[in-house]
Amino acid sequence: MIGVDRGRWTCVPGGDDANPPVTAMRARELGRTPIVVGDRVDLVGDLSGAPDTLARIVRVAERATVLRRTADDTDPYERVVVANAEQLVIVTAVADPTPRTGFVDRCLVAAYAGGLTPLLCLTKADLADPGPFAGHYADLDIPVLVTRRDAAGGIDSTALAGALAGRVTALVGHSGVGKSTLVNALLPDAERAVGVVSGVGKGRHTTTAALALPLGGGGWVVDTPGIRSFGLAHVTPDDVPAAFDDLAAAVEGCPRGCGHLGPPADPECALDELVGRGMLRRERLAALRRVLVALR
Repeated sequence: MIGVDRGRWTCVPGGDDANPPVTAMRARELGRTPIVVGDRVDLVGDLSGAPDTLARIVRVAERATVLRRTADDTDPYERVVVANAEQLVIVTAVADPTPRTGFVDRCLVAAYAGGLTPLLCLTKADLADPGPFAGHYADLDIPVLVTRRDAAGGIDSTALAGALAGRVTALVGHSGVGKSTLVNALLPDAERAVGVVSGVGKGRHTTTAALALPLGGGGWVVDTPGIRSFGLAHVTPDDVPAAFDDLAAAVEGCPRGCGHLGPPADPECALDELVGRGMLRRERLAALRRVLVALR
């Protein structure tokens, strides 16, 4: 499923963009079952994709990954942003608007909890040095891609295109950081609106609904609406270290209710034992715990 608008879903049979897109409605027997961009669904009815035809979605397959957020940290209602994405590219401008580690940390937590591999894309590097901000995430071994405008106003998206090729990738970021500009660089025919950053440093929303777009070399990129907050009410402290193969087993030995922040809050955290035995770098643990602070 690649798009939704006013109760109608756009689907691509077989996940192959060579097939004509099909407009579908949710079958009555599905009730209010949520269907989001990235979902794999079963269709019945007219699958020709011809104008004025309508198919029905009769089944939603189990999701391999889920990117979720809540409105804030006290909101019990989870909003599924994208289903079945393999990667999450967190787009942040190094200037105009000013980058914030807090937002990136929250997106990382959501990625780890949802089973997505995170990448960090720093835009507008022609306005400021991306090195200091990228340094915050060096010990987490997160791939960092940097883009900048050239003298002609264009963007070299070669590195980003290589990272996205053949995979399903969601883009997330504040309004005005350049998500739609990146999509336009990757897919010149996408015709995504590019927002203008306001004078107070807050971007205007330009993407109003998630939309999956096919990449020329294979794979899909999901452009998501610019958001101002990323609530994590649905995430527990165990969800973050559980995303790392070398840490998942260790945290099972932590006492009940451990937040994995270390002393004095969590004096018996098993992650500190890994550091003591030389099985975990102290710098990596510190970086991981800074991300975990987003849950507090």
